[in-house]
Amino acid sequence: SIDLYLPALPELTHDFGVSASEGQITLTACLAGLALGQMVFGPLSDRLGRRPPLLVGLAAYAAASFACAFAQSLWLLVALRLVQGLAGAAGIVIARAIVRDLRSGAAAARVFSYLMLVTGMAPILAPILGAQLLRVTTWNGLFVALAIVGFALLLATASGLDETLPASRRRRGSVHETVHTSISLLRDRVFLGYALVLGLAFGELFSYIAGSPFILQDTYGVSPQLYGGVFALNALGLVVSGQINAALVGRIAPAHLLAFGVALSAVAGLCLLAVVLVGGIGLAGILPCLFAVVASLGFVMPNATALALTDYPHVAGSASALLGVLQFLIGAAVAPLAGVAGSESAVPMAVTIAALAVGGVGALDLSRRAALDRQPDRAR
Repeated sequence: SIDLYLPALPELTHDFGVSASEGQITLTACLAGLALGQMVFGPLSDRLGRRPPLLVGLAAYAAASFACAFAQSLWLLVALRLVQGLAGAAGIVIARAIVRDLRSGAAAARVFSYLMLVTGMAPILAPILGAQLLRVTTWNGLFVALAIVGFALLLATASGLDETLPASRRRRGSVHETVHTSISLLRDRVFLGYALVLGLAFGELFSYIAGSPFILQDTYGVSPQLYGGVFALNALGLVVSGQINAALVGRIAPAHLLAFGVALSAVAGLCLLAVVLVGGIGLAGILPCLFAVVASLGFVMPNATALALTDYPHVAGSASALLGVLQFLIGAAVAPLAGVAGSESAVPMAVTIAALAVGGVGALDLSRRAALDRQPDRAR
């Protein structure tokens, strides 16, 4: 939803006769919808069960995607993209809640490793897929493709997904209670720390996606074909690290794997910044650092998610919603920073990635300290 149509933005802005910055509003609208929609569908799924809100969300997503293909003005497309994001958020937030319904601890971390393959791979591979589809269709056709995917997911969910939240475990609270639950979650420093680790990691991924096309192609002269290969290689690193995490999580505690991933991310981010600031090393230094940054997320994202949800099985939908909101808000906020210098300098991208990675270390420390403070209380 976010990245498939990025290669078509120049064509889209030309068709509507608007500037590139105006065309980017369609992306912002979708991101806003994905963030806000999770705060709607997460609590709803705690009250109504997982299936009904998910089916409604997928149906609305397919309809909104199809309508986007026939938008006659930019602002109608912006409005439809907002609806598309709001509806699509159901799949993101409820999928995490379903995992928490069925698994906990290391088992949940293993499943989240598989989910991470989708959430992590999609923004990396979607632009490549979109570019290939544009060989045979226009930007309108890309939204038709999204509608088909949404409809297929709707059919698969309706026929193959059982309800995972029994009526006895559902919450009957009001909107006021939902708000109170969200505030309580944010006041829990253990949850907040893990949520920030996840959000900052997502910000690293978005910074890489936003900054690398300009830096590698314009600054260092990488061809579009070679850039696609770099994208694919980094995606492979994410896949491999995620599978390694899934294999190890039964033998090594998720907290330890998370610490390894956060440390790897910080070291790789700082090395990237050093390579860019020193200069003279070029792609031989930048590409390995970017690979390590992306690969580290295979350890960070699934374990941070599982640990954040560990203590909240009774409000898994609301907790998952907050995780998603932080992810997309941080990603949307930092992505423009990575490309602020355009193709003139790699420094903004490197600074952004390094700062987010170091911030992840601080967020993890926040969770650890809070967990240690909590242990004496539980002992008493």
